[in-house]
Amino acid sequence: MEALRASSVPSLYIPKALQKTHLITKPNLMKFQSSQLIPSWSFSSTKENTSTRSFKVFSIPSPTASSSTIISTENTDPRQPEADFETEIKDEKFDWFSEWYPIMPLCDLDKKVPHGKKVLGLDIVVWWDKNESSWKVFDDACPHRLAPLSDGRIDKSGRLQCAYHGWCFNGSGDCKLIPQAAPDGPQVHTSKQACARVYPSIVRHDMVWFWPNTNPEYKDIITKKKPPFIPKMDDSSFSKVWINRDFPYGYEVLVENLLDPAHIPYAHYGIMEIDEPSKVKVDREGGKPLDIVVEQLDINGFFGKYLWDSAKFVAPCTYYNFNDPVAFKGLGGYSILAGTDDEIKKLSEQPRMVFFFFCIPVSPGNSRLIWGYAKNFESWIDKITPRWMLHIGANLAVDSDLYLLHKEEHKIMDVGPANWQKACFVPTKSDAFVTGFRRWLNKYSDGQINWGGKFISGTLPPSPPREQLMDRYWSHVVNCRSCNSAYKSLNALEVILQVISIVSIGIAAATKQSAMSSTARTTMVSMAVICFAASRWLVHFIYKNFHYHDHNHALH
Repeated sequence: MEALRASSVPSLYIPKALQKTHLITKPNLMKFQSSQLIPSWSFSSTKENTSTRSFKVFSIPSPTASSSTIISTENTDPRQPEADFETEIKDEKFDWFSEWYPIMPLCDLDKKVPHGKKVLGLDIVVWWDKNESSWKVFDDACPHRLAPLSDGRIDKSGRLQCAYHGWCFNGSGDCKLIPQAAPDGPQVHTSKQACARVYPSIVRHDMVWFWPNTNPEYKDIITKKKPPFIPKMDDSSFSKVWINRDFPYGYEVLVENLLDPAHIPYAHYGIMEIDEPSKVKVDREGGKPLDIVVEQLDINGFFGKYLWDSAKFVAPCTYYNFNDPVAFKGLGGYSILAGTDDEIKKLSEQPRMVFFFFCIPVSPGNSRLIWGYAKNFESWIDKITPRWMLHIGANLAVDSDLYLLHKEEHKIMDVGPANWQKACFVPTKSDAFVTGFRRWLNKYSDGQINWGGKFISGTLPPSPPREQLMDRYWSHVVNCRSCNSAYKSLNALEVILQVISIVSIGIAAATKQSAMSSTARTTMVSMAVICFAASRWLVHFIYKNFHYHDHNHALH
């Protein structure tokens, strides 16, 4: 999690007042800051009509004088929740199809074309309805012959048109045109069977969200239950940077990785370092015991502590952490800041930055992460720095453990998700958030995602070659408007450089010696050589940053 959070933020964004801990990088890479950057901010999961539950605090015992003190795996077995985690309501089960899911940030959606996505095993299409000035989410299947509507177009009337036979649908899913129907015959387009299936949708925090159920009873679900709300993400004084990427490993592994700060010095060695270095280093990377505690857990997620940070996982998608001087009220929200009015005002005026993560289950063995930051200082830098330049650093971070996580998931599936605790030895407090997540998953969802019967339980896609597995183009570039635009522009520049090189050589060779001075000829040849060298370098740059950048841990 720290890796993803830090990887989006260049060091020049960090005011000295915030420098309590450090994330260190090589000189030619970005420098990043750690969790002290999270400011005071409130969060509301807005889960209306949820009964109040009482909790007991769960705390992993404090270590003794020995730093190697371990916690028994029997006490942290996620399949056997301890009494401290028990709530007053028994046998609750998490309903995966009764939650809001983010699809994509608005900055990566084009209003001129429909976008096909997969979330929770569902194929959906997102498109802009100019007649209602809103984003719509449909089932990605035309009711005629089930052709994907995401391969269609937006017609001149602003309707979603199927590219197979031209059927057209308005924002409510009503069929408005069947070209093949006789004009003087039955009005077949008015049949309910001709309607597209529409999912409830909403824009919140500059993202399109949808409710994965087309049952009419959920048509007005937004009036009863809303997506999680983070106030600072709607604060106009905060500038925001977004990134999204698809991963060839599942939702469970993605969430675990975000909740695991202990892997940062090792999996991301040479890219970043978390917190202050240990006074006594046990190895080159400087790993050390981490005091992580899960304090409260219920069907909506859990809350925990790490150093001066608080962390919160709001099921199923939202994770964030912060160092907020507020009184904790439970999983539903937080109280106002503690302190005098002057203290609160002074705190609010400090440079602040918030980080957010949205983990999306796509299908078994596949997940999507949308993450970024919002800050209220040096906003001009975000305005002049292209997003794609920030994304290069972020992709470098996530690529450095991508292969590890993909292989890890396959090994877990070999033994069965229900046997996770038996297969994985997690004896230290640094794994408290990970085991907390597994407790939540086992207690409220039988240890796995409910895919609605769409997939065979326990199966994963086969592992592709490493270069295909870590390819950035299909997992990020095509889904990011900034990176996609930069990719096309850089490729065009590479072609221009080659053309200039060839033309320069051609002119120098074809021009008679008497018609061109030796100085001019030398200049032409030099320009050709420089342009050719630049085009070759650009080819390497494009491939490394937009296609494939391997990470060999043995050489770092």
